[in-house]
Amino acid sequence: MEVVRHSARSLAAYSRSNFSVVEDALADMFLFHGLGIPGARERQSWRNSIPQLASVLDDAGLGDVDVLLEHRLPLTSRRADVVLAGVHPTSGDPSYVVVELKQWTRARRHEGSESLVDVEGVAYNPVLHPALQVGEYSRYYRDFLRALEGKPDALVGAAYLHNASDEGVADLWSVAPSSDGRMFTGQRRGEFAEFLGSRLAPISGARAADEFLSSAIAPSKQLLKVAAAEIRDREQFVLLDEQRVAYELVMRAVESARSGDSKEVLIVTGGPGSGKSVIALSLLGELARQGRTALHATGSRSFTQTMRQVAGHRSPATKELFKYFNSFMEAERNGLDVLVLDEAHRIREKSVNRFTPKRLREDARPQVDELMDAARVPVFLLDEHQVVKPGELGTVADIRAHAALRGLQVRQVDLNAQYRAGGSAAYIDWVLRLLGLAGDAPIPWNDEDTFAVEVVDTVEDLETRMYQARAQGYGARITAGYCWPWSEARNGQLVDDVVVGSWRRPWNSKLERKLGDIPPSALWATEPGGFGQVGCVYTAQGFEYDWNGVILGPDLVVRDGRFVSRREFNKDPSFKSLKNVSDEAFDRNVRNIYKVLLTRGMVGTVLYSTDEETREFLRSVVPSAH
Repeated sequence: MEVVRHSARSLAAYSRSNFSVVEDALADMFLFHGLGIPGARERQSWRNSIPQLASVLDDAGLGDVDVLLEHRLPLTSRRADVVLAGVHPTSGDPSYVVVELKQWTRARRHEGSESLVDVEGVAYNPVLHPALQVGEYSRYYRDFLRALEGKPDALVGAAYLHNASDEGVADLWSVAPSSDGRMFTGQRRGEFAEFLGSRLAPISGARAADEFLSSAIAPSKQLLKVAAAEIRDREQFVLLDEQRVAYELVMRAVESARSGDSKEVLIVTGGPGSGKSVIALSLLGELARQGRTALHATGSRSFTQTMRQVAGHRSPATKELFKYFNSFMEAERNGLDVLVLDEAHRIREKSVNRFTPKRLREDARPQVDELMDAARVPVFLLDEHQVVKPGELGTVADIRAHAALRGLQVRQVDLNAQYRAGGSAAYIDWVLRLLGLAGDAPIPWNDEDTFAVEVVDTVEDLETRMYQARAQGYGARITAGYCWPWSEARNGQLVDDVVVGSWRRPWNSKLERKLGDIPPSALWATEPGGFGQVGCVYTAQGFEYDWNGVILGPDLVVRDGRFVSRREFNKDPSFKSLKNVSDEAFDRNVRNIYKVLLTRGMVGTVLYSTDEETREFLRSVVPSAH
């Protein structure tokens, strides 16, 4: 069940006499999409808000308009409360209104912000202004639904605060209405009805709804393909909900730090594909245009070099905006306005290495302290389940502890939506449970319309599936756990180190330059020539591709229905020292490694394990594999 759909007339009838039919259908849809059983608060919001909208539509004579409830925005796990589908009364073309329903009675601007609001009785403040929230949804639909391509006037947004009076939200009227989003209170119910009548004719909206629901989804504006444009033009990306909140909080912190000579730390947490790097690039582009001193930094050579190459393709100076975490050992304290720390889970204990001058090595401070001191507003974007290497210390607790020692205020935003894995939050949860990183036990996977999982019997089958995906126009890569040695190139050729039976393939290149058509290591995930080599976690982390083939090596196998780690089969030099890496730390890190590898795909993942018992187990939790 993709969406709960009614005519406005039938929805109004259910609202008057038997709303439990609608409520139960919505609950079934949540279960179908792996969102769990909706809580009492969610159900109460449906009971309080949906009948209010149905009543307005019925009174406005729009009973034949189609109402789509809890519609999922394409390629995300975010849902619009309502999409109204009908016919425009003037043009006769399909016409849509995205409606965000709010039960608020009182709200005010957050610290004078135009975009953030504090809501009375809401546990988590601030939140995004409702007109801006629904406006971002409108723009996102236009960006991704081909049915709306070239039709900027076909869809508009409105927020309906049905319990609020004008006076109760008086502070919010400073945001001017636009075609993307506007706000109506319960006091303006008649005005809201007139607005809907100006967008929707009193005739059947069934055909428009069909077109909307069956629309092809335009290719996602993947991060790396538009990074250069993003630095010059922030509007390439649409920031939704918590993404926009995080962005606005950083911009406000920058202004406060400048005017008040103060300092503030921001932490943005989220799983793979939740939009952390979109926020990072949006911030960098806007701050640069405002003339603020801002830099982007990561602990990943692959990610940093890719950003430099793509974002600096036409402007070499742009490459200098992208640094490494260990670049700030001698940075001037608060010399930057903002330091955007992407992939902050890769922060190391110290920045020193064998090339560090002795004078700096002797007085080396914790890397998190160096990064925190370098800017008035350090912004840490991280996923604690992606700590994959010994010595990586980028956790919320670590950052908060170091901030507390300095007496610094910390603001944290958690990104709940999912933009990778076809927008499937259920798949991310399935992976965490599969690997024993969350939940009580693994659960079966059921394919979704936008994301599929397969288990194959042989590594040859895995590679064949990747070739088939490429033949269909998709991107594809194969990755593996670090269970085979990794040789240097010999005589201008990569060595076939990854050996499974008679199947042999090389790891991705270690070199920082091209080797014939083979890209340098940092560009393995993004350059066409990367197909044909096996990638590891260090070259895959931070990137995405359509189809994701994963070889689970003998370092993580299933015994008695649960994954267990086997350190003796891992070939990563980082894990070889028992003195530096405990067995418990190895177990945690190797599970995180496979979590990273399993969550790179945008369309689907194909799994193969070198261990027969593990393959049997994977087949049992992926029913479609039988």
